[in-house]
Amino acid sequence: MLSRTAASLVPLFGRLSVTGTVAPAGGSGTVLVANHTSLTDPAVVLAALHRLGVRPVVMATAGLWRVPLLGRALDAEGHIPVARGTARASAALDAAAEALAQGRVLLMYAEGRLPARTDAADSAPGPFRSGLARLTERTGALVVPIGQAGARRLSSGSTVKQLAGVATAPLRRPSLHVHVGAPVRLTGDVAARTDQAHAAVTDAWRTAAAQVGAQAGEPARRSFPSAR
Repeated sequence: MLSRTAASLVPLFGRLSVTGTVAPAGGSGTVLVANHTSLTDPAVVLAALHRLGVRPVVMATAGLWRVPLLGRALDAEGHIPVARGTARASAALDAAAEALAQGRVLLMYAEGRLPARTDAADSAPGPFRSGLARLTERTGALVVPIGQAGARRLSSGSTVKQLAGVATAPLRRPSLHVHVGAPVRLTGDVAARTDQAHAAVTDAWRTAAAQVGAQAGEPARRSFPSAR
């Protein structure tokens, strides 16, 4: 439902283009890792993946499960709530490992949060948390980096600006681009794996940013806070 809805709605709000593909990994499964810049970018990424024939299980903030009807739909489709900063956060990695073992494709946002900026410009991915590294170390899953750019032109800034951005997007029709990079097999300890994943997603983001004419700045400095 989420993928179909995103695929139907996103083209109404912007001009979406997609490059790259997601090849079946088999075996230990596939984790799609995308940069996170806006409340709207998950819809943009899901719409792009729908075009590629991919319907992922999404790891998302647990707050979405409190939204009437949406929470029920998320549960029904097997998406995974992440209760960040709580003792229950580790349960999300358990659920993710189980989904991978079942052959599902997983989509996660390793930054774990949105940027604090209020402008509409794109910028390189922020520091990754360690959950992705620990998940791949545990499961051996392949990582496919995804870079998206343009979603902040749909929605960014204060609540009023975000609502205004979404309301005017069908008239403005900003360019949106999603690039799927080459798969990466992470190796080494948690720090090394986190570095490798961050570099791969940053490269994918640079390709997406170039497609929409965004400035491809330098990646953020690495840090390793708690995975939760």
